[in-house]
Amino acid sequence: MQNVAGEFMDLYEPRKCSASNRIIGAEDHASILTNVLRFNRQLKTYAIHGATHRIGESDDSTLPLAKANGIISKNFWKRSWMWNICHK
Repeated sequence: MQNVAGEFMDLYEPRKCSASNRIIGAEDHASILTNVLRFNRQLKTYAIHGATHRIGESDDSTLPLAKANGIISKNFWKRSWMWNICHK
């Protein structure tokens, strides 16, 4: 396949899971790409492996990554009303 500049490129470029560093295969149809955007146009894309997504851990694995990259503040969960309910 050729791009606009006429250079040959691969049809498939493998990705790695942002949380577990596992390679996401071409046949993994349960994998997801999540874009986290701040109001100042700062964007970060996270790839989540299908096995992590199937067991419902994609949100639990994306939140620490977003905190580490500075997309979400470090005390995001502690300011939440759910934190007060869960830690009484």
